[in-house]
Amino acid sequence: MKKAEQPFQFKTASYLTRITNQVATNLKRLREGLETCSDTSIFNHTFQTLSRHHFLTQGFSNDFAQWVLAACNRPELAEHLASLDIRDYLSLAALRADFRRLVSEYCEQNPQQAEQSAFEPFYFYEAIGVEVPLQMEAWTLRELRDGLQNLSHAAFHFHFIASRLRLQLRTNDFSFWLASCLDLATLARRVNRIDIYTNTLESALHTIIGLVDRELDP
Repeated sequence: MKKAEQPFQFKTASYLTRITNQVATNLKRLREGLETCSDTSIFNHTFQTLSRHHFLTQGFSNDFAQWVLAACNRPELAEHLASLDIRDYLSLAALRADFRRLVSEYCEQNPQQAEQSAFEPFYFYEAIGVEVPLQMEAWTLRELRDGLQNLSHAAFHFHFIASRLRLQLRTNDFSFWLASCLDLATLARRVNRIDIYTNTLESALHTIIGLVDRELDP
């Protein structure tokens, strides 16, 4: 069994959620908030949403879309906002720009609806994260499998979802290590193709373990 030149270091992240002074009471205010809120707020309402609601495979995948539907009753706009796939973005700035563009286009085309008060306000929260190394590392594929077996949801989210921003690549920590350190490019692609929207964190993790098992015992 091949041993990697560099180990896979398992980590997790601890997040402090902080309420800001930015509040949206209608779609026009949401557009303004999307322009001026912090990157940590964009992260909280998109990437971090998948961690908080990791057990859901239905409904909208980000807080903006959910609020537009539930509080503003604008299903068309909500569907457009929900269609943004965070796997397509290498930066929060680009993700922010597309959210704001969609809201702006809707406000320009529907000025009266843009001014209507929502049933409840949208509060912009920030997620301040701190990386925490775990006392686990993997030098081989079997050791990676053993580590995955004991991984928490928070650690899995850190390596499989949030890692895309850190790597600045359209991949995740597991796939990156498999391809670059173990020369398992095919397995890396299979892992990266797992849909984060139709799977829970738990089912996605078990799918990866299954793929690794097949590689270990074809």
